Amino acid sequence: MSYTLIISEKPNAATKIAQALADDQPKKVAAGGAYWFELKRGDREIKVAPAVGHLFGLKQVTGNSDYPALEIAWQPSWEVNKESDYAKKYFDNIKKLSEKADDFVVATDFDVEGSLIGFNILRFAHCDESKATRMKFSTLTKEELIDAFEKKSGLDYSNIWAGEARHKLDWFWGINISRALMSAVRRAGAFRVLSIGRVQGPALALLAEREKKIASFVSTPYWQLVALYEGVEFLHRKQRFENEREADEALARSEKSGFVSLLDKKKMKLRPLPPFDLTTLQTEAYRCFSINPARTMQIAQGLYEAALISYPRSASQKLPPQLNLKKIISQLAANPVYEEKAKALLAAERVKPAEGEKVDPAHPAVHPTGLKPSAGALKGEAAKVYDLIVRRFLQCFAEDAEAERVGAELTLGREKYFAQGDRVTKRGWMGFYEPYTKFEEKQMPELRLNQKLTVDEIKKVKKMTQPPKRFTPASIVSELEERDLGTKATRAEIIETLYRRGYVEGKSIAVTALGLAVADSLEKHVPEIMSDELTRHFEKEMDEIQEGKTTQEKVVAEGKREIAKICDEFRPQEEAIGRELLGAVNEMQRKASVLGKCNKCGKGEIVVRRGKFGLFAACNAYPECKNTFPLPKDAAVLATGKTCTFCSLPIVKIVRRGRRPFEMCLTPNCESKANWGNKRYAKKEEAQETKQPTQEVKPLPQKVTATAQNVKPEGKLEGKPRKAPKASKKKAGKEKKTGKKEEKQKEKKENEGVADAAA
Repeated sequence: MSYTLIISEKPNAATKIAQALADDQPKKVAAGGAYWFELKRGDREIKVAPAVGHLFGLKQVTGNSDYPALEIAWQPSWEVNKESDYAKKYFDNIKKLSEKADDFVVATDFDVEGSLIGFNILRFAHCDESKATRMKFSTLTKEELIDAFEKKSGLDYSNIWAGEARHKLDWFWGINISRALMSAVRRAGAFRVLSIGRVQGPALALLAEREKKIASFVSTPYWQLVALYEGVEFLHRKQRFENEREADEALARSEKSGFVSLLDKKKMKLRPLPPFDLTTLQTEAYRCFSINPARTMQIAQGLYEAALISYPRSASQKLPPQLNLKKIISQLAANPVYEEKAKALLAAERVKPAEGEKVDPAHPAVHPTGLKPSAGALKGEAAKVYDLIVRRFLQCFAEDAEAERVGAELTLGREKYFAQGDRVTKRGWMGFYEPYTKFEEKQMPELRLNQKLTVDEIKKVKKMTQPPKRFTPASIVSELEERDLGTKATRAEIIETLYRRGYVEGKSIAVTALGLAVADSLEKHVPEIMSDELTRHFEKEMDEIQEGKTTQEKVVAEGKREIAKICDEFRPQEEAIGRELLGAVNEMQRKASVLGKCNKCGKGEIVVRRGKFGLFAACNAYPECKNTFPLPKDAAVLATGKTCTFCSLPIVKIVRRGRRPFEMCLTPNCESKANWGNKRYAKKEEAQETKQPTQEVKPLPQKVTATAQNVKPEGKLEGKPRKAPKASKKKAGKEKKTGKKEEKQKEKKENEGVADAAA
């Protein structure tokens, strides 16, 4: 039987595509732990098979774990990383189906990542490229998917080659510089997974520069003169007096009685805000809900897969007419939440949107599809982000808002004081964007030119200069975009990587001692690693691949030469770099292992230890105090600085790769865990806790290093407990026998950071 095989990027997308194209209900066929869909469209048999994102990853094919490593090839993702074993069954199904398919349709996301995902499947499943076409769509609505299928085009090779070049360059930077960093730290006598990537380095340098400005900032006093009239502050025309004597003299020349010497009134029209591109969506979600950019991206992806919004990884602020905008507004009018606003737009025939300047040739601005979410489908953060997107969309079609700006100058004695206020006179689009409208009104008193008046008070106020503000997760994403560093889809993940590596912390991003040490050392010894100019250069070249102005081969060859040069500069400075990083690495390890004060003796600290049965927590005042607590296995245990309201013991965060982190107190049978039996993940956690026996505490060594008993913040555990001196020969023999195994484990740990560092 002949058929067309459609390859989608993810299972949710495959479901939407199958439902859209089927004349009847598509048939779901389970096989090998995965599935595909079979359907009929007209006289054509179609099968839709999902992938699960990237089914192939880059892997070193020659050499060892040294650097530079430059010989790489695509390998199945389950061979690159065992945690991707689940992907094999999806590829096996696609490969099996491809054997009898007449033609192939790539229906992955239309961007460089999606195009590369689809192309890798085609070539490694041995599909005939000459029989392959491309579906291009920005939403997963039935109408658009049918249109995309009917108007299939050739494969988008410019996207494919740009995506492949990016992956290769990111691999070269990520694996080689990460290996170099860890080699430097090992030479200094410690071990820690460290990573720096092509964009991660410049991003860290940017944050470190701000951190150093804050640390070196010396606050100095200044004085302001303020006149109060009807509750409004009028500031002296010389806004800051650096010299208090000068301020006192100006104050002495000021009198409470005076007159209005200048009055300026301006009417302003305020255009609607442009529709969302990804970055403005992320920054606005952070402003309105404090949702970090990476989480916003996850939520938006889910809304897209549910066909509620358009493709979120867009740099566009355009809403082209072919989207049938009037239809979307009409569909939103069927939702009681948006009925009033949408109907008002339709009644006024306002269907032409205000737009921004940003353009993305692949996708329009992020917008709602008009489909109504099913009852109860959206909750929590997803409901908030969806509402934000809908209201931002609707306000694009509304009338301009109008405001009045009034500036007034008061002459008080021989001195002049000024104030300015704004008030909205017509809400226009602001009423459509409530409650997210941001416009600060400042009311001014009713004044006339030359009006005589007496102010309530004139006072001198002492203030101190303030250091520059730290970046937030949202503002640093915007800054990276402004500097053309990274892509719209990767910037948020880059910042998350810096958090995971322990380089930064806090909502108001502070660079840790480790982050500063890495930034300073690399800037000093190998500045190219932290160079935003070099990063921008390659970003531009990859854009030129998409535009057909250069080739992947040329860009990758240049990247190889550059990374080889960087590695040559790094190697002779390994020892110096390692020494500079060692102190910060040790301090991070020490902090990571301390969970809180001991509740039993009150003198020691509860720290994470590794014993015969795995991790446990114990008081470091051993042997005087033998207080211990069990901990979950195969997880990183991080201090939170919080205590349990029930038992007053420290609360820790439990982190496992591929699973959502959660917090718990150290008491196994605490009242706070009473309802854990109702949650699947909690049952497992509780079972692991109760199975793990209490262990006797062994004293910590005097010098804390990045070995043995310490937990890395990114969730990995290194080393083994130290043996007594008499066991050293036995240990040495064992290490010799298992050398190859440990080398492989070490290489695996080094490679773990590649995906992070690649950003």
